[in-house]
Amino acid sequence: MTRVLVTGGAGFIGSHTVDLLVKEGYKVRIVDNLIEQVHNGKKPSYLNKEAEFVLGDVSQGQNWKKWLDGVDIIIHLASMTGLGQSMYKPSDYCISNIDGTAKLFESLIKDKKIRKNIKKIIVASSKTIYGEGAYKCSAHGMIFPQLRAIGQLEKGDFELHCPHCGKAMQTMPIPEEKPPNCLSAYSITKYATENLAMIYGPTLNIPTVAFRYFSVFGPRQSLSNPYTGVCSIFLSRLINGEQPVIFEDGNQVRDFVYVEDVAKANLMALKKEGFQGIYNVGSGIPQSIKEVAATIGDVLGKKVAPKITNDFRYGDTRNDLSDNSKIEKALGFKPKVSFKQGIEKLVEWSKNTEALDSFDNAERERIRLLGK
Repeated sequence: MTRVLVTGGAGFIGSHTVDLLVKEGYKVRIVDNLIEQVHNGKKPSYLNKEAEFVLGDVSQGQNWKKWLDGVDIIIHLASMTGLGQSMYKPSDYCISNIDGTAKLFESLIKDKKIRKNIKKIIVASSKTIYGEGAYKCSAHGMIFPQLRAIGQLEKGDFELHCPHCGKAMQTMPIPEEKPPNCLSAYSITKYATENLAMIYGPTLNIPTVAFRYFSVFGPRQSLSNPYTGVCSIFLSRLINGEQPVIFEDGNQVRDFVYVEDVAKANLMALKKEGFQGIYNVGSGIPQSIKEVAATIGDVLGKKVAPKITNDFRYGDTRNDLSDNSKIEKALGFKPKVSFKQGIEKLVEWSKNTEALDSFDNAERERIRLLGK
């Protein structure tokens, strides 16, 4: 029986991936440190009972040999997540995300016997490595712009303009070929993760995949962690009778992909022989942040208007949208769950889940340490 090691397997994407692997007949070992701000140091009730659970921190290299014993496939999802928090806790993020990945490959380098057994490695990267999205100017074609200037944002002009002619540009899907432009400590750590994987996978003759996940959402995304995705943050605010807070004008666009679709991409990558490389994993469907707040409110049955600040956070991007053509062609991957269907599943799950709204505290901490 094929044994799969899933680091971060008690987490959001990890637990759904574990469930799918167990259902497909794989033997699964989970390594997770049950980070306090996500799990409060406790095993989640949804953790699959048929998977082996090991409490451990991937940045602690002395344990990797034991975790890798008897393993055929590695799905490395363990990571600290949160763009804003990473900007004032850079060492924590580097230790968890970069050092944790380096320790994995260091263990494989040192132990040839274990290395020979590994048939594939899948690692979690992030769409955040792209920085600002991709755009098209009617006069100058495809543009990969830099971050918007503070002076522009202070005037309330949030749109992207062609650097050549100044015209407003159309949002386009981001291809994997877009040059990275890391704008947060978190994005730097994810780019380092995929680079380590792409260097050492071929060096060790192990087929290796790096998935650049876009905005993953769905059940099991912590409703009490103010550094997690916007869907769970908005839902937590509404459950607690508070307004969702939207920066800029709310017309900024994100690409939301349902968590079970992401788990299926992981499984498909595991199964396909010879599949390797770097791929986007998104829906390819744009959702404005105003639409996100409205959909969650409608499904929840709470008519609480969002607070649209028309203010900005320097470092935020305006738009992102996944170009899924590469993974669709190579793997046949097509997301199945629509945004509304996913929100309905998230809201249903939230009915039996604690939701502590800590958004205001997190914002105060960010402003105290970083300013705008």
